Amino acid sequence: MSGDVLLAVQGLGKRFGGLQAVADVDLEVRAGEILGVIGPNGAGKSTTFSMIAGALPATSGSLHFRGESLAGLPTHAMAARGIVRTFQHNKPFASMSVRENVMVGMHTRLAGSLWKVLAATAGAARAEADAARRADELVDFVGLGEWRDADVGTLSFGQGRLLEIARGLAAEPRLMLFDEPAAGLTPHECERLSDIIRQISQRGIAVLLIEHDMRFLMALADRVVVLNFGRKIAQGTPAEVQADPAVVSAYLGDVGALGDA
Repeated sequence: MSGDVLLAVQGLGKRFGGLQAVADVDLEVRAGEILGVIGPNGAGKSTTFSMIAGALPATSGSLHFRGESLAGLPTHAMAARGIVRTFQHNKPFASMSVRENVMVGMHTRLAGSLWKVLAATAGAARAEADAARRADELVDFVGLGEWRDADVGTLSFGQGRLLEIARGLAAEPRLMLFDEPAAGLTPHECERLSDIIRQISQRGIAVLLIEHDMRFLMALADRVVVLNFGRKIAQGTPAEVQADPAVVSAYLGDVGALGDA
């Protein structure tokens, strides 16, 4: 199912003034694994996600990716190292086609300088053609082939979510971070999304998934980490986590959350 440890998080903490939002969180994500992170509202999931994604500096602890510290790295440097995130709210590049949006995601991997592109060299033309072909493959992979030439403004919300995934894959990630990917999707769209995420993990790409939809996450994740009041209270397989008394207690106020799994 999974391979070597890609992401190692140790003692991760975040303090906002007098509020300790996250404290002493440890977790690992392995190649080809889908790791889900859950917790009641206010458990510290989003803060933890933001620190791992490089959008928020940690107050304490460490983050290592493939043995290299991620401390102080900006978001664009994370992408260059193989860590890509998708957003809860779709963020396409307006007035561009679906294909062009995916090609933008390749910027960390495309060889060649701006001068070569401006000079319209044969090498630049070949690189652009190769990028377009790769973009078309990814557009087909997420099921948007019929809309490859369409303006992104014509896509539905669910299709926009799939575009976000294709654009993330264009950066050739080793780890993909998904922030509430099922939010706002229909049951059919959730089913399609789940299938795509499984296929991503089968390609050896690690997946870290934060999600409120318990049914969606529990059916998808290989392992689950549970946060409550900023601390990790449980981890294990979905079945182990759902049977853990500490998890059941944490969710007592969230009526039906575990029952929906």
